[in-house]
Amino acid sequence: MKKFIKIALISACFIFTANLSAQKFSSLDQSPMDAASYPSSYKIADKLAKVTYSRPQLKGRSVSELAPAGSVWRTGANESVEITFYKDATFGGTSVKAGTYSLFTIPGEKEWTVILNKNLNQWGAYTYDKAADLVRVKGTVSTGKESLENLSMIFHDGTTGPELVMGWGTVIVTVPVSEKK
Repeated sequence: MKKFIKIALISACFIFTANLSAQKFSSLDQSPMDAASYPSSYKIADKLAKVTYSRPQLKGRSVSELAPAGSVWRTGANESVEITFYKDATFGGTSVKAGTYSLFTIPGEKEWTVILNKNLNQWGAYTYDKAADLVRVKGTVSTGKESLENLSMIFHDGTTGPELVMGWGTVIVTVPVSEKK
């Protein structure tokens, strides 16, 4: 009887293992997720903010074609960008409570409107609701020397303090971010 139980258990293990190895995984996402945080240390207690986004690629198209001026844009690919403030902060000079928000933009030639929205888990900007905006601030636009194929976001120390920098193609958008004192 013990021998029968052992054989049954071993057989069951092979059956479950075979089923697991037969699973099909979808192909790689063409707009992979990325994240940037400030400061970039590994200690969460030290963090001020983290942004999580998907990186669309130009693939021969222009930024203005993919993120049209004057229209709300999800600022990435797939799900809308989410930014988490671990501490009360100022974003573009406006006070923001600690928490997680969706980040949208409205591209413009000389400045971009950068929006923090209270609605999370949105796909793109299809369900964007202006009534849920927490803040709208102006991001400074400059032109990069090199073209970035993939949308990229970083936090860095600017001349007046930390900044969120978004770059794609030769477009660079900068928004000051700091801990609220």
